[in-house]
Amino acid sequence: MEKKLSSAAKSFTPSPIQQLSLLAQRCNAINLAEGFPDFPAPLHIKNAAVSAINSDFNQYRHVQGICEQLAKIVKQMHGLNVDPLSDIAICCGQTEAFAAAVFAVIDKGDEVVLFDPAYETYEASIIVAGGVPVYVALDPPHWTLDPHKFIKSITAKTKAIVLNSPHNPTGKIFSKDELEIIAGACCIKDCLAITDEVYEHIIFDNEKHTSLASLPGMQERTIITSSLSKTFSVTGQS
Repeated sequence: MEKKLSSAAKSFTPSPIQQLSLLAQRCNAINLAEGFPDFPAPLHIKNAAVSAINSDFNQYRHVQGICEQLAKIVKQMHGLNVDPLSDIAICCGQTEAFAAAVFAVIDKGDEVVLFDPAYETYEASIIVAGGVPVYVALDPPHWTLDPHKFIKSITAKTKAIVLNSPHNPTGKIFSKDELEIIAGACCIKDCLAITDEVYEHIIFDNEKHTSLASLPGMQERTIITSSLSKTFSVTGQS
């Protein structure tokens, strides 16, 4: 079977996150490898799940009602008007949503800019789609974005820029100035943006989450991916 694998699949290595989680479990250590909340899921979420199971609510269903509700939430949170019939897709968690977004827009040879450090599954999705990951290092200790390095990374082959804010693994929230730099580059260079906003509700110090899609000129060129998993502590069933 191994000989039949694609060249992209052969290039993959075991997940560092999973390896660190197993090591933490083996050593009875605090696990800082995975991004899962340590609080229980809200009672109404658990009751709804139990009710669905007991009611045999277990068949295929249309998602129009869910999409309409999400459209209202996007309007409330970001001030964006989205069409629930054409602008929203329901996936099994953010990882699947991100992969679906990449497969939908990336062709062989397209370059995709990632901010380093980056969540590990981004690169895998881009490679499987035939794209080329291009890393731009964030500068410690505050993981700031160097605009010169960023602009220099964009070429004629750049198709998309991936933004994860609030950021995994650093916890950084990209500043308004940084968001404007990224948005400006997307507009000037005619690039798409794929965002990962799963930590949008887990923000401290009275900071407010701002989606890149809410900046001028960005709604029509941004694919937002998010998930219930972090917000509701259901990472096993996001």
